[in-house]
Amino acid sequence: MNTTSISQDGYIPELEQEVLGTLLSSGNLKLVSGTLRPEHFVENLHRRIFERMQEADSAYGNAGLPVVYKLFSKEEQDAVKTRLGIPLSAYLASMVGGCVRGVPGLRTSLQAMLQQWARISLGEQAAIVQAASADPGARPAELIRALGRTLDDISASLRTGKRTQTRFTMAEASATAIAAIEESRARGNGLTGITWGLADVDHATGGLQRGEMTILGARPAMGKTAVGLGVGMKAAAAGAGVGFISLEMGARTLAMRALTDIAFDRFGRIAYSDLITGRVDEVAMAHVYASQEQLAALPLQIEDASGLSIPDIRVKFERMADIAERAGTPIEVLIVDYLQLVAASSRYQGNRTAEITEISAGLRNMAREYNIALLALSQLSRQVETREDKRPMLSDLRESGSIEQDADTVIFLFREAYYLSKEKGKNADQEAERIDRLIECENRLEFIIAKQRNGPVRSIDLFVDIACSAVRNAARV
Repeated sequence: MNTTSISQDGYIPELEQEVLGTLLSSGNLKLVSGTLRPEHFVENLHRRIFERMQEADSAYGNAGLPVVYKLFSKEEQDAVKTRLGIPLSAYLASMVGGCVRGVPGLRTSLQAMLQQWARISLGEQAAIVQAASADPGARPAELIRALGRTLDDISASLRTGKRTQTRFTMAEASATAIAAIEESRARGNGLTGITWGLADVDHATGGLQRGEMTILGARPAMGKTAVGLGVGMKAAAAGAGVGFISLEMGARTLAMRALTDIAFDRFGRIAYSDLITGRVDEVAMAHVYASQEQLAALPLQIEDASGLSIPDIRVKFERMADIAERAGTPIEVLIVDYLQLVAASSRYQGNRTAEITEISAGLRNMAREYNIALLALSQLSRQVETREDKRPMLSDLRESGSIEQDADTVIFLFREAYYLSKEKGKNADQEAERIDRLIECENRLEFIIAKQRNGPVRSIDLFVDIACSAVRNAARV
């Protein structure tokens, strides 16, 4: 029986009836808690039935048919009978009796219903945009922003509809914890997440954790992009699909850095600046070609669009994820370079702290929704430069919204050599001391774990060759 109150091509009422019938028969609305909302129903009557189910569950803890039916007024019951030709009680009973999949198949039924709602909603939104575009006074930028928000809402509903479980008993939660521990033991390297490609860092953190956001913060020239890109390459080499969203640097430039990184171990130093200027001989060029073969084999995708908002990043990521899924290497790590370049919505326009808070929360939610390890690079404020000791600390994030609170792990990078290279001794002795110190720490990168929800805070010395974008374990020093 088609009960739709609106004319919609391709609308199948049975999809909504299957979900409602299953919920009415079980009386358990918690089966769809956090996933299904009244607005997901195309048919107005079905929307009202679900709203009554929510009221019944809230008031009586039971959303079964008898309780829900009693919440409809006499006027509403008469209106349904007039429209459908049968009593409301008979219509509710027909949905319960017509269930095909029942509770065991509810996830499948729900996903089919949400797919239908999304399809019809997209058509409605397209019609709105088409009508608005005919208005000479319409502002394209505003239309795009509104469309982006709507598309993100639809996309978010589809994602939550695919989630398998969000509520766990302690028995279930502990079982998943034991499975992670056993997996780590089987690997024998202490990793519960995805490798950083740096032994000491893996040991201190257990790897990049799925479902968590890690902030990698530093001042310019400290090596943020080198570390971020290097981590992505190492994770990809270990078999994880990786997405790299660069809001600052183009894909070609990143690829040049990656080539010098790969060549560093195999053939020695080839400076990144030499590749840009073409100052490479035939031998070095042969090494670059050999490095390119290795780089091309990595399951790593780069998106180099600037000015992306959180909804834009979601769309780009989902496209990456589809490609990776088909290639057999699902994306497990997403790197965003860098957080402050993500475009904010107009909601907090002019309030930069609130804008950064919104962006940070958006990235954190992506990590949880997609169950990926999200590494967000972050630029630190100039207040670092005003101190004698220029090593970053958590207070340097305090002016940047709620980044510190949102992040599961916060890491800072510091290169003393950068600051020493800009100084000059006041006399000959001090200058000689500065040069000696510069030589000593030229290739030292301090990897400062300033916050870690599930581990210690500490500083780890790494080897870095900035000219080659190479970051390695400190054993190379």
